[in-house]
Amino acid sequence: MTTTYPWEPGTATGIGSYPGDDPAEALRTVLGETPELPHLPELPARGPGADLTGRTAGLLVDMPIHLEPSGWRFSDRPGRDTLRSRDHLARDLDVLEEVAGGHDGPFKIQVCGPWTLAATIELRHGDRALKDPGAVRDLAASLAEGVAAHVADVRRRLPAAEILLQLDEPGLPAALAGTVPTASGFSRLRAVEEPVAQETLRTVIDAADAFTVVHCCAGNVPYTLLRGAGAKAISVDLRRVPKRDDDAVGEAIDAGTALFLGAVPATDAILPSLQATGEPVRELWRRFGFPVAQLARQVVITPACGMAGASPRYVREALKRCRDTARMIYEAAD
Repeated sequence: MTTTYPWEPGTATGIGSYPGDDPAEALRTVLGETPELPHLPELPARGPGADLTGRTAGLLVDMPIHLEPSGWRFSDRPGRDTLRSRDHLARDLDVLEEVAGGHDGPFKIQVCGPWTLAATIELRHGDRALKDPGAVRDLAASLAEGVAAHVADVRRRLPAAEILLQLDEPGLPAALAGTVPTASGFSRLRAVEEPVAQETLRTVIDAADAFTVVHCCAGNVPYTLLRGAGAKAISVDLRRVPKRDDDAVGEAIDAGTALFLGAVPATDAILPSLQATGEPVRELWRRFGFPVAQLARQVVITPACGMAGASPRYVREALKRCRDTARMIYEAAD
């Protein structure tokens, strides 16, 4: 089938997190190395509220959070931790408008998905929100409202850009498998049923009204569920795409779902040759027999995951390698 995508063939991008604490410097790196599809960097080194959970929890509507020794927990009223989360994001968006306000192509932002939030935020009495179906519904509704407002805010700041939303769901496979530990750690929470997981995720995707990518760097990515929830692209670590997933991956490609393939290590490493970097991408595509020209349109090359643990120098090298790999694949298919 013929599907159009917001990016040009032969495109690369990053996943989300970066080292350091200077949002302007990180954004300039992203714009310089992945200009075809830049994104808003996340800088967890700044501390609580800049991490994946805390950053997104600051978007929640009428569901404030605070930090306990065990992690994030819902509060009765907003406190300094909620305000810190919101301040970090507000500063990032001000920098975004200042540095990239004239960007006129696709631009990606990232938030934590509802199931990973539910698996990491505790209820007031200490159990994870994932344990309580009612709490999960409330969390998803709050997140949907907050994400919709966030996307609208970014659109105002980048009026010429097309906004892509990435939902980070590294915790979804564990929620589906029933392997998320309880607060005590002595047992596991009951598995979430796939139809429930799909509809909850759809609540957020529909509210955002943006081209949505779901990122899952864990194993056992639920491709069919993510497509059913409305994801238009699925972002995975290429090393975690086993042949047992071929049917689900092939169906996704055939349906026009884009793949963001993590082909470059996310932490400091000696990079293999350009050809060696691109070969696993081409090998995956060959397994399905789809036209080679379709590969450069439907696949975006990325690092394997977020790069908060890498050095700034390596980040630049890795992003450049992603871009060079995407361009090589496109030129070979042209």
